[in-house]
Amino acid sequence: MTNANNRLEPPERLVRTLSCEPPDGPARRWLAALPETAQECLRRWELTLERVQEPGGRTSMVLLVRLPDGTPAALKLCPPDGTAALEHAALTRWDGRYAVRPLRVDPEAGALLLERLHGDISLRSLAEPKAQLEAAAVLQRLWVPAGDGHPFRSVAEHTAALAATLREHREQPWAADARTVVDEALELRDALAADATEEPALLHGEFHQGNVLAGDRAPWLAVGPRPLTGERAYDLAWLVRDRVDTLLAAPGAGAAARRRVSKLSDSLDVPVERVRGWALFRAVSSGVTELAAGRRGRGELLLEFAGLL
Repeated sequence: MTNANNRLEPPERLVRTLSCEPPDGPARRWLAALPETAQECLRRWELTLERVQEPGGRTSMVLLVRLPDGTPAALKLCPPDGTAALEHAALTRWDGRYAVRPLRVDPEAGALLLERLHGDISLRSLAEPKAQLEAAAVLQRLWVPAGDGHPFRSVAEHTAALAATLREHREQPWAADARTVVDEALELRDALAADATEEPALLHGEFHQGNVLAGDRAPWLAVGPRPLTGERAYDLAWLVRDRVDTLLAAPGAGAAARRRVSKLSDSLDVPVERVRGWALFRAVSSGVTELAAGRRGRGELLLEFAGLL
């Protein structure tokens, strides 16, 4: 076990993501305390540090560690905002079936101890058509009932909050060029939430090719859920826009985007218009959030993609 905090510095990707947050806000305070938080978890759970995983995620830090008996594992540190507890609840519900297996959780510290996967090998290492097939196969098996007394928010509740933020951003001067697609996204969201009739399932919430990693006990396992309950079409939205920069750079991007919607909807028996609607809403919501944070390039890319749908 190490006592060297300089080996526990957050990855640059995480630091860049949080650099737009207020200096005295909770996100930056959490970031500053990460080395000490990590050191305490290593000590308390008797873990041996190998290294910080790079480049890592944009909202958490992952340490590659070993258990007291030498078994490899991964320690994930999230903001102490309930994220770790919800992720643990979803992973426990899946119980290792097509998802990473949870070993331990400390919700107050935002700490999750997980089985070790091959963090440098995701579905994005495959050719895009093969990756989409594998992703759909994994996602289909994650759609199980959430169970009695579950702690997860519904898609309707979650997207109501996103829509409220989107309406606020819409009025800002920097959002003037995006108002047409923002209005379409808001109308679609309201209609989709109002007429959802499908039996709610446990959803991954942020399912894309980068969140499906190679494992030893199974070829591909999902990681990083932001679980919700609701209709399956919502869970396909990020898959529709996967590798969006490559898609937009190729000829016939609009037709390719619409083919993705059709193929995913056909392969998983999900209504095509609901997949399109949620994909458009989520792309616009994410794109405007990026613009609000000053990340104009990424924001404009997502809004351009939304316009193709």
